[in-house]
Amino acid sequence: MTAAASGAPTMAPGATLRLLEPAPGVLAFYDGRIPGVRLHGLEENWLDDGAFALGIASYAVIDGDDALVYDTHITLAHARYIRRTLEERGARRIRVVLSHWHDDHVAGNEAFADCEIIANRETDALLRANRARLEAADPPINPLVLPNLLFDERLSLRVGALPVELIQIDIHSRDGTVAQLPGSTLLAGDTLEDPITYVDEPDRLAAHLIGLERLAALGATRILPCHGSPEVIAAGGYGPALIEATRLYVEKLQRLKAEPALAGLDLRAFAAEAFATGAISYFEPYEAVHRRNVEAVMALD
Repeated sequence: MTAAASGAPTMAPGATLRLLEPAPGVLAFYDGRIPGVRLHGLEENWLDDGAFALGIASYAVIDGDDALVYDTHITLAHARYIRRTLEERGARRIRVVLSHWHDDHVAGNEAFADCEIIANRETDALLRANRARLEAADPPINPLVLPNLLFDERLSLRVGALPVELIQIDIHSRDGTVAQLPGSTLLAGDTLEDPITYVDEPDRLAAHLIGLERLAALGATRILPCHGSPEVIAAGGYGPALIEATRLYVEKLQRLKAEPALAGLDLRAFAAEAFATGAISYFEPYEAVHRRNVEAVMALD
């Protein structure tokens, strides 16, 4: 059924935003996974049919009057709510780090235009290369505010007294940045999702598997992805088995060309080994993500 045919009600951006606190000093601003509700409109668009349908969280780390925002969310209304919440909690210095260049992670940048916006150089390059497309998208991200502090590979910060390590990780998109926090907590961006990864670069699955090895080596025991279950995030996040579940799914995708019968399987059957880890839960909207992943891999020369 198309969005227009569904007649789903359209809510004001930010009206369904939920504030979660998965760890000390860590806030999650979660929206989506609300059946029958849309934010932007009835016609197909990246916001409703991607980020909102799958559920999305942006995060913030706050200590005293210092705060670090991890992604600026899906609309300016969401971003302004994040900033207002942090300021109401005493933040006087706010910095932003971008997990990667995709629309649902940078749409609120304008609300932080007067702040330090941190990204790795690859993210900056991809934002510049895709700027016209992002600014003309539906809904548009216009103006797209670009990062103003760039790093290569790693960057060490302090948020108040809390050490934060930004690490470039090649999973989902070559420009991924994760944030390693105290207490073995990891803000994972889109390097991991529940239940499955969204394959944006189907020709680079081997590189993403190497990235997953690097991610596992960080030793995180509390993982907070941008796309996941709000209940799991609210309860403290995912364990390291989420990395294993993702690896199993990506390795299965790599077998598609040699075993084309796999392409006909639905998500439950295709990712049976990943689901067996217990780290992920079935969520029907990811059937479309899985179908797109399969089609993208099968289309490779």
